[in-house]
Amino acid sequence: MKFLKIITLFFFLQGCSSNYEWGWYILSPENIEGLTNLKFLISGITTTVYISIVSIILAMIIGLIVALPSLSNNKFLSYFNITYVEIVRAIPLLVLILWIYYGLPIMMGISFSPFVSGIIALTISESAFQAEIFRAGINSISKGQHEVSESLGMDFWRKMRLVILPQAIKVVLPAMGNQFVYVLKMSSLVSIIGIGDLTRKANELVTTTYRPLEIYTFLILEYLILILVVSYFVRKLENKLKYE
Repeated sequence: MKFLKIITLFFFLQGCSSNYEWGWYILSPENIEGLTNLKFLISGITTTVYISIVSIILAMIIGLIVALPSLSNNKFLSYFNITYVEIVRAIPLLVLILWIYYGLPIMMGISFSPFVSGIIALTISESAFQAEIFRAGINSISKGQHEVSESLGMDFWRKMRLVILPQAIKVVLPAMGNQFVYVLKMSSLVSIIGIGDLTRKANELVTTTYRPLEIYTFLILEYLILILVVSYFVRKLENKLKYE
């Protein structure tokens, strides 16, 4: 809370130290126009959070599927993991969003709604990072755990599900939390194809109020609060798993 006060004071002092006349009345809850604008901006939070949660869950599933072949002694499977991760990480997210939304209908005759296109792009982009996180987490588990599991007659999948993955998830949870924050921030790029997230709402309001500085300053505070809340719950979950 103290940090938010400092940020607010910073913007206030910046406004006082320049010739720019701030027009915070457009976001003031004390008048009808300001209250309407505030509700319009805040309404984008639901879309931002929803698309981020769906994308990170799907990315974790795909990332785990991609990571498992890298644990195999089969060179073909290992190369599949390396190739997927390197190619996906090399593609900028913005380009991927535009290609899925505009390119797929032309190339393959497959078209998706802006919302689905945004989720697909975020999922594919994030899955490569999740694959590396899972691979590192699984490799951090000692060989003794693998040997004990195999000596008990467990096959590969049962060993992973009951012994290795539960331990690996505790190891990689901080990295996953950081990636969720990353996805929250990068989800702002989906506004370019018309999804009504926080950034899109801000852009639309700027075109009607002609007050970009005030609107984008408020947008920064929205993302800041949202990410601080997410980070708080991620830390609580980390601490809880430490003592289990």
